[in-house]
Amino acid sequence: MAYWREKGLGRGGKKAQPNPYKWCKSTIAKILAQQEYCGDVINFKTYSKSFKNKARIPNPEENWAVFKNVHEPIIDRETFEAVQKLTKKTKRRAPKADNAPKNMFCDLLYCADCGSKLWSHVNTINKDIQYFSCSNYKVDTRGTCETRHYIRADAIEQVVMLELKRMARFLQSDEEAFADLLAQKTQKDIINEQKALQGELQRCTARNQKVAELYEKLYEDNVSGKVTDEWFMQLSHKYEVERMELKTKIAALNERINNLGTMQQNKDRFINAIRRFMEMQKLTAPLLRELIDEITVYETEGVGKSRSQRIMIHYKFIGYIEIPECGSNYKVDTRKGVAVEYITKSA
Repeated sequence: MAYWREKGLGRGGKKAQPNPYKWCKSTIAKILAQQEYCGDVINFKTYSKSFKNKARIPNPEENWAVFKNVHEPIIDRETFEAVQKLTKKTKRRAPKADNAPKNMFCDLLYCADCGSKLWSHVNTINKDIQYFSCSNYKVDTRGTCETRHYIRADAIEQVVMLELKRMARFLQSDEEAFADLLAQKTQKDIINEQKALQGELQRCTARNQKVAELYEKLYEDNVSGKVTDEWFMQLSHKYEVERMELKTKIAALNERINNLGTMQQNKDRFINAIRRFMEMQKLTAPLLRELIDEITVYETEGVGKSRSQRIMIHYKFIGYIEIPECGSNYKVDTRKGVAVEYITKSA
């Protein structure tokens, strides 16, 4: 049997509020975070799964469509941004003294299946064991990823070290061939990305022209009485929003196309970073972030001695690259009784 309890209701069923100016902190925080007060329009803050399920789901901020200075603001942008800096300062709980320090691979590892970051963990029994697992794993975090993508921090460090040493040997043995390989990879990526960007730019430009024509026709139909004022307002707003979205996207595409030329210089920066690694012969957090953009971790395959795990290293400026080298696999002892075997493609 369902029931409900009536509490704090005044006349007309309205909730009694002895002090209408006593707002809770969550209400005030929401008011202070409204970017629309600066004169902006923000679309796609929420979405629904389907036309049948009307429940609105919060959309990640990177998927929002923000149009600045659309209407008259009620607060200047400098004040708004200053407030955001103050309100977004959160106090983080200090790490426990017996926990290991933050691993240098944090924020670099990503799940190959769902694309989520791998979170760093410390074994509750043995504090010396640090490992990573998918932040979207359905068992640990009630997420949607089916597999955990567990990988030890010492194992990933050894594999990355072996890969960088292999790349350094190739650079040292034949610098000209190494530079040519990077140049070919860079040029290939530039051509592929340029084609994709230009195709998308043409589609957006054509759609922008079409929207302008539709708006013009809608205006003429409204003047002639074929379209009501209410319908004109709804459609004109829809066309205006789409036009602003296309304008923003076209500007971003043009900027990206213009910046493709700078990718030619990236191979020199990458070679210099490899040289610094050769001099240091060790991996540090600053050098790691200078060399590597992200590392994709796949789920383990097989069991026992046949157990293997694939990782894919995406380097700064050049992305993923195959280094040609013949020879046997590499094996390094990471801890007592356990070794990491790095299998090259040519092996």
